[in-house]
Amino acid sequence: MTDVTPFAAAVLIVSLAALAAVLSNRLGKWLPIPAPALFLGAAAAASDIWPALGRIPITLVQQVVTIALVVILFDGGMQIGRRRFRANAAAITWIGVAGTLVTAAALALAAHLIFGLDWRISLLLGTALSPTDPAVVFSVLGGRQIEGRAGTLLQGESGANDPVGIALLVVLLETSRFHWDALGSAAGEFAAQLLVGAVAGVAGGRGLLWFMRRVPLPAAGLYSLRVLVCVPAIYGATTLLHGSGFLAVLVAGMMIGDERAPFRAEIERFHSALATLGEIVAFAMLGLTIQVTGPHGVLEGGALPIGLGLAGLLAVVIRPVLVGALIQRIRLERGERLFVLWTGLKGAVPILLGSFLLHSGISGAHRAYEIIFVVVAFSVIVQGGTVPVVARWLGVPLRTVHPRPWTMNARFEEEPDSLHRYTVASGSPADGTTVSGLPFADLWVSVIIRRGRLVTVTPDTRLRSGDEVLILAEPTAGPAIEALFITEPQAP
Repeated sequence: MTDVTPFAAAVLIVSLAALAAVLSNRLGKWLPIPAPALFLGAAAAASDIWPALGRIPITLVQQVVTIALVVILFDGGMQIGRRRFRANAAAITWIGVAGTLVTAAALALAAHLIFGLDWRISLLLGTALSPTDPAVVFSVLGGRQIEGRAGTLLQGESGANDPVGIALLVVLLETSRFHWDALGSAAGEFAAQLLVGAVAGVAGGRGLLWFMRRVPLPAAGLYSLRVLVCVPAIYGATTLLHGSGFLAVLVAGMMIGDERAPFRAEIERFHSALATLGEIVAFAMLGLTIQVTGPHGVLEGGALPIGLGLAGLLAVVIRPVLVGALIQRIRLERGERLFVLWTGLKGAVPILLGSFLLHSGISGAHRAYEIIFVVVAFSVIVQGGTVPVVARWLGVPLRTVHPRPWTMNARFEEEPDSLHRYTVASGSPADGTTVSGLPFADLWVSVIIRRGRLVTVTPDTRLRSGDEVLILAEPTAGPAIEALFITEPQAP
């Protein structure tokens, strides 16, 4: 075994790099640079110092980032859940679909008319840069969560426009010539992908939930692994049916996001950690495949001025004006509206779509990939670095989420039908109500957790937004009690 020493050295280097990536989130508390930007910059510098790192096959980049994105979208769907989506379904769908289309069109016009790029590469570039990324937004907030409707819209928009942008680019890549007949066929294919993806996501989510609840496993650790292997299966099956596999995994995540299931908390923590790892991998892949210096690098190859120009237009003109017009009728406070428009950050999806361009072999694809690198870097560093400051300026409510490393669990062999757990939503009927004021005589509030601490429960204890409440009540009373803790759906 003569290759043990080089292999051990490689394992050590990779492990130290992964540890540095994990610890880089701590640097975000001291530096005004978001952690994803550190992954991007470090990987780009490493590929320039050691050119061998930059010779990664683009097909491998595409496959790795695809798996990472599948995990990220499924985790995002679980965080949104059916309940939050249903309360904001019209607004999320509108901004996710229409916002993606108008952003792609405006970027394509700017790339062609201002920077002189070919029409086809301009349209593909605009489509690749149109989706936003929720993981970057919540990463730059540094352990703070956006309260109110703005947070739900940002997360929902990012989850919805990722599959829309991917499906649109795939259809455009398959269209060799742009004319009215081809565009009409592309529009039909695009709609079919979204429809099949949505239906497959609902069916896959319900099937996965049944599997989680009805089929027991011999070890606790297998429950998270079961979900992990089922999610790519939903993606693969939907893609083979010519649907959007990315939309399917997002919808599947929403289908199980609010439902009770064995070891649900462990499954959520496991997939949240995988989504964070996926974001790190996606940004590192983009950095490794980019040459910053040299005759064909970003600095000397002409991609830098185009990328900065498009990034500036996107941040201060295209998204504020066009997307701002689309969300004008959505009920938001002025500060929340401005915050949503500023925080349309770019992340893993443009990386994946840029790899699609490279793999297609279209003329100008490599330059477009470099432009994507510049736009993503600008978005994460400049816009992402100012998100916490902008939130304070605009008065957007942020709630600090402290890690909870300690737990107190009670395990049951059978599902406890009479035990209900809710989180008090802001503006819900329970928000501000005392325990004795809850309009049910046959329920018992046994535990209240507020900001990670137990609260003594008395009849005069007043519930607050964000409280986690454990209630004993009859199983049939569940839907009626649930209505006390959620906010009624609002019109767009």
